[in-house]
Amino acid sequence: MRAVWISAGLAVLLFAGLAGYLAPLNPGVLSLQFAATPRAFGAVVHAWPPEHLARYRAHLPVDGLLLLAYGSFGYLLATRSTLLAALRPRMRWAATWALPAAALFDAIENALHWWLTELPRFGVPLAYGLAAAAAGLKWLLIVAFMLLVSHALAKRALD
Repeated sequence: MRAVWISAGLAVLLFAGLAGYLAPLNPGVLSLQFAATPRAFGAVVHAWPPEHLARYRAHLPVDGLLLLAYGSFGYLLATRSTLLAALRPRMRWAATWALPAAALFDAIENALHWWLTELPRFGVPLAYGLAAAAAGLKWLLIVAFMLLVSHALAKRALD
């Protein structure tokens, strides 16, 4: 269980630190994550002064550590604790792989955003759509994990 707590603590610390670091960005990072076209992406990036774009790009390597932490946490919680034991096998399997899969989509999103923010790349609209789709899948999987854990906790409380 030590690895579960370490990965959880690391994920919370990294998330809180990054949230504070990125707080000055307006529009916020979520606006960029769901900007699925060159025009929408450019509207966000061009609203930022150069130092905010530099701040966004500087956060990406640390976000890589965050995705490793939360992906590990999800897997370890599902495989090393009894919390999800009350779930049916398919639900346990989904909970086991939800955060690692979210982390994979987060990595894809980060790689695309690193490339797309390096310099204007308006001739590759598919890359913007892929980045937004990866962000959407990441958030969907994170919410699914939270719902599965909530369901397991409710079942546990009723038993």
